[in-house]
Amino acid sequence: MKYTTKKPAVLLLGDGTIFYGKAVGKEGTAFGEVCFNTGMTGYQEIFTDPSYLGQILVTATAHIGNYGVHSDENESESVKIAGLVCRNFSQTYSRTSASESLYHFSERNNLLILCEVDTRALVAHIRDYGSMNAVISTEITDLEYLKEQLKQIPSMKGLELASKVSTKTPYFVGNPDATYKVAALDLGIKRHILKNLTARDVYVQVFPYNTSFEQMQAWKPNGYFLSNGPGDPEPLKGVIKVAKQIIAHNYPLFGICLGHQIIALANGISTYKMHNGHRGINHPVKNLLTGKGEITSQNHGFAVDKEQAAQSAEVEITHLHLNDGSVAGIRMKNKPCFSVQYHPEAGPGPHDAHYLFDQFIDLLKKNKSTQ
Repeated sequence: MKYTTKKPAVLLLGDGTIFYGKAVGKEGTAFGEVCFNTGMTGYQEIFTDPSYLGQILVTATAHIGNYGVHSDENESESVKIAGLVCRNFSQTYSRTSASESLYHFSERNNLLILCEVDTRALVAHIRDYGSMNAVISTEITDLEYLKEQLKQIPSMKGLELASKVSTKTPYFVGNPDATYKVAALDLGIKRHILKNLTARDVYVQVFPYNTSFEQMQAWKPNGYFLSNGPGDPEPLKGVIKVAKQIIAHNYPLFGICLGHQIIALANGISTYKMHNGHRGINHPVKNLLTGKGEITSQNHGFAVDKEQAAQSAEVEITHLHLNDGSVAGIRMKNKPCFSVQYHPEAGPGPHDAHYLFDQFIDLLKKNKSTQ
């Protein structure tokens, strides 16, 4: 194949730190919150994960693009990250089943890529000083001008982004004759989540993020699901209200990532922006109910307040992140409602937490027997 010419580019962080590298393909300027992911594989799933909207992603692994892309591995219809920063970007690939190179995939998706960056130093900086807004540019050399532009970019704290990635109209996934019906509220849902539900004899109707409880209930589902998604959960007042209504009516409810945070807020437990978040496919979690450990896939920059969760009369903590002790899962004591901060669908990542979908099916089965 013909190699594209790499162009000089700059990465400017919100605290004034500067990294230089080379841009591959697209030229331009991109703004977003800079964060890092430690996964060695799964870059296509990560780039198309709606939860990454508005973020410039740094890949901690040294090689990106070496196994190409495959259409079945998209988690949404397009790339969601604002930009990519990596060490070595491979324009060729060696996987026989790949449909195209990551370079051509990123070109079609208008993704700005900065490579040949000292990502070890960059990741260490983010770990020490936290996630912050940043800008990548191939066209602007005036750093003072970039700094002024960067000041205008809003912080992820307080930012509502689910509306930008949610479906605009309801749609169905799965077999209409399936045993169970689940109403899923789309806050940025991943395709692997839907695959895990439909593989368990579930017919899913996916609703826009601002759908009312009454609209979903008119379909008469056996249970409800709150999806993952980007941004701060606190501004999603309407979604929090819907979660409260589902809980009040005693319907089965399962939440993942942003959905987990929404369930906590619906129970009066606050959330907070983390120092640099959890993003990777090897995060250790302990299931407090079984005593077993799990290796999990994670992608979040907000978390549930541990002290408030521990003091709640309605909620108990079920999972803890073993690296920092943060809340990784909760359930309600007297309601068929539970959630996890990580991604049990494992797109990408290990399958240790697939059992959580089976637990949800058990709740649907109990609910259907009483309907």
